[in-house]
Amino acid sequence: MSRTKRFIRFLFSPLTIIFVPHSTRRPLSVRIPKVIPIALLLVLIGYTIFIASVGVTTKQYYALKEKMDFYRDQFLEITATVNSLRQAESEFKRLFSLNTKEEIFENLDITDTGSIDIDLIKRQIEQTMNRVGEIRDYLRQQRDIYFATPQGMPVDAGYVSSTFGWRRHPKTGKKMFHSGVDVAAWPGTPVRATADGIVTFAGWSGGSGKLVVIEHGFGYTTCYAHNKRIVVKVGQVVKRGDIIAYVGSTGNTTGPHVHYEVWIDGKPVNPKSFLGRSDVGKEGNRQG
Repeated sequence: MSRTKRFIRFLFSPLTIIFVPHSTRRPLSVRIPKVIPIALLLVLIGYTIFIASVGVTTKQYYALKEKMDFYRDQFLEITATVNSLRQAESEFKRLFSLNTKEEIFENLDITDTGSIDIDLIKRQIEQTMNRVGEIRDYLRQQRDIYFATPQGMPVDAGYVSSTFGWRRHPKTGKKMFHSGVDVAAWPGTPVRATADGIVTFAGWSGGSGKLVVIEHGFGYTTCYAHNKRIVVKVGQVVKRGDIIAYVGSTGNTTGPHVHYEVWIDGKPVNPKSFLGRSDVGKEGNRQG
């Protein structure tokens, strides 16, 4: 405590400042506590440090700005080069679409103004953006068509026991048109949707037994008949590979199988091209 008291006494001990004029007047003396000049000195040191830090920050800012300007100029130069290459590619494609070398020479433009056509670059950018949008829309449409197109077998393990076309019905013996394929499989085997779509029918349908119909869009419809149990409802959205039913022998049939049909624009077509199996059509007509 004695040291603290001595330090406080030192800070507040008087400091005499004498002003000596050049005239004949008497010197002027001022007494102030020592703490005042010490505080002023600390303030001056802090202000000096602050000014120095601001100077360093400003220098860093200008250095960063210089780098950004350099990279911007490089980007603009690369963009101009890409646009020039795109224009040259388009010109080459146009020339090579001609039939004879005479036509090529007549249409070849070798003029070079030596300057950049800003309006041309703007038009090229606009055309490129439009082309990119068109490509994106096209790919989106093609993707939707891909997922709406039936693909693969409706069961994981099975074989085609009766093909598409005219045949004698295994139960009646009459010659009838078979509008789908029969895929034989063990009872209870999962039946899967062959494309994305919406269930439009799920229930009993006479000789087809327990039937599921799925609309896929783009004119495609698939049908799955003779199921043992249906696990989807009308209005349900399904994806390719989703289980929609289980193999059975309901309706007019001689054994467990899936009667599978593919319709395009309201007409049944041969599902063979959609099954993706090399053994399709090699089995005899065994099911109804």
